[in-house]
Amino acid sequence: MRRVATASAVLGAAVGVFGVSFGVGAVGAGASVAQACVMSLLVFTGASQFSAVSVIGAGGTTAAALAGALVLAARNGAYSLTMGRRLRGGLAKRLIAAQLTIDESTAMAVTQSGPEAQRAAFWITGLSVYVFWNTGTLLGALIGSAVDPRTFGLDAAFPAGFVAMVWPLLRDRRGRIAAALGAGICLVLVPITPIGVPILCASLAILVGVPRERVGT
Repeated sequence: MRRVATASAVLGAAVGVFGVSFGVGAVGAGASVAQACVMSLLVFTGASQFSAVSVIGAGGTTAAALAGALVLAARNGAYSLTMGRRLRGGLAKRLIAAQLTIDESTAMAVTQSGPEAQRAAFWITGLSVYVFWNTGTLLGALIGSAVDPRTFGLDAAFPAGFVAMVWPLLRDRRGRIAAALGAGICLVLVPITPIGVPILCASLAILVGVPRERVGT
């Protein structure tokens, strides 16, 4: 458990850096410090938060921002199917677990050997990331409200955050194809569709990553 706790703390601190970026970008896009913090506390899905605020900041509609965020958050539903078989407890405990079911907590849990270790890794990682993410959001929002983000280039926090999240996936051939296809769809649609629509359409590129079952003869 000491090894898991140490790894979770390091992972949480790393995610906290992205939280700072989100806080800065959210305030730069027009949100207040309170709005940025409440979004991180309740939504707690980094990619969806980045997507929604970037669409709103660029002048997109709430519907477009929400649709894009929901597409990105859909993966957490798949994670819940995996973790639901491993976690135990009443309704209140399961509701808290649902809030903490994210990429990091799921990945840390499934790599453990036994059920006890898996449950411990899930809770330790989830709580660590939650604390660091929200602390980072608060710090970033305070920084963004005190200075003009464009003065120090902080307005680039959103695109930099997205690149950092996507970069590890580009090691895989399918990941590179999906990224290239998504970028191409966006470039074609940006001049002719409302803000937010290109992101929704670009999400179709994930279909190249869906494994195909081979049909035997």
